Amino acid sequence: MKKEKAIIGIQGMHCASCAVKIENKLKKTKGIMNATVNFANEKAIIDYDTSKTNKENLVNAINKTGYKAIEESKNKVVLKVLGMDSPHCAMIVDKALKNSKGINNFSLDTASEKATIDFDPSVITVSKVKDVIKKAGYEATEEDVVEEHRRKEILQMRNMIIVGAILSTIIFIGSFPEWFFIAPEFLSNPYLLLILATPVQFWVGWRFYKGFFAATRNKTADMNTLIAVGTSAAYFYSVIVIFSPSLGQAMYFDTAAIIITLILLGRYFEAIAKGKTNEAIKKLIGLQAKTARIIRKGKELTVAVEDVMVGDIVLVKPGEKIPVDGIIIDGYSAVDESMVTGESIPVEKKKGDQVIGATINKHGHLKFKATKIGSDTMLAQIVKLVEEAQGSKAPIQKLADKVSAYFVPAVILIALAAFGIWYTTIGFTFAFTIFIAVLIIACPCALGLATPTAIMIGTGKGAEHGILIKGGEALETAYKINTVVFDKTGTLTKGKPEVTDIISLNKKFKEKDVIYYASIIEKKSEHTLSDAIINKAKEMKLKIPEANKFSAVPGKGVVGNYKGKKIFFGNRKLMHSNRIKLGNDTEKNLQKLEEEGKTAMLLAVNKELIGIIAVADTIKESSKEAIDELHKMKIEVLMITGDNERTAKAIAGQIGIDNVIADVLPEQKAEKIKQLQKKGKIVAMVGDGINDAPALAQSDLGIAIGSGTDIALETGSIVLVKNDLRDVINSIKLSRYTLKKIKQNLFWAFAYNVALIPVAAGLLYPFFGLLLDPVLAAFAMAFSSVTVVGNSLLMKKFKM
Repeated sequence: MKKEKAIIGIQGMHCASCAVKIENKLKKTKGIMNATVNFANEKAIIDYDTSKTNKENLVNAINKTGYKAIEESKNKVVLKVLGMDSPHCAMIVDKALKNSKGINNFSLDTASEKATIDFDPSVITVSKVKDVIKKAGYEATEEDVVEEHRRKEILQMRNMIIVGAILSTIIFIGSFPEWFFIAPEFLSNPYLLLILATPVQFWVGWRFYKGFFAATRNKTADMNTLIAVGTSAAYFYSVIVIFSPSLGQAMYFDTAAIIITLILLGRYFEAIAKGKTNEAIKKLIGLQAKTARIIRKGKELTVAVEDVMVGDIVLVKPGEKIPVDGIIIDGYSAVDESMVTGESIPVEKKKGDQVIGATINKHGHLKFKATKIGSDTMLAQIVKLVEEAQGSKAPIQKLADKVSAYFVPAVILIALAAFGIWYTTIGFTFAFTIFIAVLIIACPCALGLATPTAIMIGTGKGAEHGILIKGGEALETAYKINTVVFDKTGTLTKGKPEVTDIISLNKKFKEKDVIYYASIIEKKSEHTLSDAIINKAKEMKLKIPEANKFSAVPGKGVVGNYKGKKIFFGNRKLMHSNRIKLGNDTEKNLQKLEEEGKTAMLLAVNKELIGIIAVADTIKESSKEAIDELHKMKIEVLMITGDNERTAKAIAGQIGIDNVIADVLPEQKAEKIKQLQKKGKIVAMVGDGINDAPALAQSDLGIAIGSGTDIALETGSIVLVKNDLRDVINSIKLSRYTLKKIKQNLFWAFAYNVALIPVAAGLLYPFFGLLLDPVLAAFAMAFSSVTVVGNSLLMKKFKM
């Protein structure tokens, strides 16, 4: 089984019921393991087995539900062609594209200055297509295919609203001649009203009928059902009255036309607002450099960034964007990484350091080798992660989804019941108005938008500040956290330990000999402390030979041979397990060093103890501030480490951590987290994302600390791009704020429906004479969705 993830845009969704319908269809499709459909960003995230299905089947499954799947194809590109604003300009671009090999088909739109091009990627690349247009005298920039569909839909809605508003106004004036006595008498002609209302009903309102037919085909009901049934009832009853006057005099052409126009206006504002919730993704994509200066075969070339290959030597001048990820081979500079990591202070870069694509070279010239390009770059990975997070669902949304599934059928029953009651007590006209008002007021849109819009803004806000939240579930879990466990090395400390003490325990061996033997055995070690030993040996100008029969003993130390001598280097456990005795003086030395917060290691040659080497790591500047802030938030803080308890407590004391879990082997960390969870604690584990992977996975919320470009994107529910522990606080605060907004949105969405459906059904009429006009119901319904999206957009003002 080979699992893959696909993100597919969906056009035509109008409420949460639409999303649930598509989601259920996808989950029942062969080969699909999981599917999440997000109404707010109009995308489906699908996990599928490539041995059982393919992307074409996913697209077909969506299309069968009556909605349109928009797949971002590698064979298709939408370009904004600047200046192509007349037929003459389009002719020039048309000729250039027709004469180019690899371009199969294309369409040009002078109104929007857009070119939609199908091409063969094996013959021509996107950058070469742009070059073709450039040679014709025009600049071309790439557009998002899904965004282009959304833009066209918004433009189409705007045109329909203009037509609907003009016709509805005329119909309204003609329907109430007593209010508009200056209006010409012919406007009140029933046949004219029918002619004017018909295009509003079936052209402006076609999207509602389309949604209604799709829902009926899938044996469900949604918001489109309510609007189509309600306005059709008003329209067709009015038609019957025209041709059969004996049935009554009241006509409702004005009601049907104004409702359709108002609801479409609400959707128009909603679509514009929803587009703003996705600005974080647009900003991230917009960060990428367009070109790169490279050296190939000894020649300096300027190429499109998508044409850079792994291994290319890239040159970057001061003030230029770094095009792709790589490793510096020459040069020194300060690089502004704030756009990717959120770190405001430029980072110094030298030979051997990694650089991130889309960051800005501030001062010096840099030459680096490209290591990651295209979808493998850190920026592309962040964009993908944020996009998936924005399409995810928080557990709190399950309630809204369940309500949406039963909501529309329940509303239809309420409308029919209200009609029946009022028909028998007052009469048809009154009951009919009630029936339409109930159908129109009951909009599940606000309910469907409540959670996803807040998640989109929350995850986008986090990404802008170097906090990558992997979805709604992570946001909701972070909200509940009451215990945070920090790994020590590389998390609370900088992870760059230095040798502080060298003690000889045998007169035959000097301090230099102790370091010499320790460096021999540590040369092959991958332990974080090995670099400190090797660097000290180099500082003392020692040549370090290779050990043989080397082996690492997890949680204890290392063992190896050199010239017939067996070397042991590690902690007390290693010495005890090999029956190497420690004298009283040795134990006193160890305790003294550990009380100072240093990690002390013992060295033995041929089972004879010869020395102690102490290493200390520097605590990060942000550690104490982060711990203090967590305490203020009433969150319990623990440190977990392989160090002995004395050393661990000394370090913990420096930064204000009260509780320590010490002497823990790497494989035991996850078990320690589990023990805390059994005590009822909701635990966040903060680690480097690589060595702490099991503990991060076991915790309720894994927070992985990123380092440079080698970020552990696959580990942890939240990834902190910067090595700044204050972002642990920011991620918790952001999640709490996001959940607060979700709850506000859900409250208003539920409150709106609970309060207004009974009013529309005429509950207040017997007591206060209050009745909700269907037109006011349409306005209130449209306003509710825009209000929910607007409340989510306020999150952009949140300060980190």
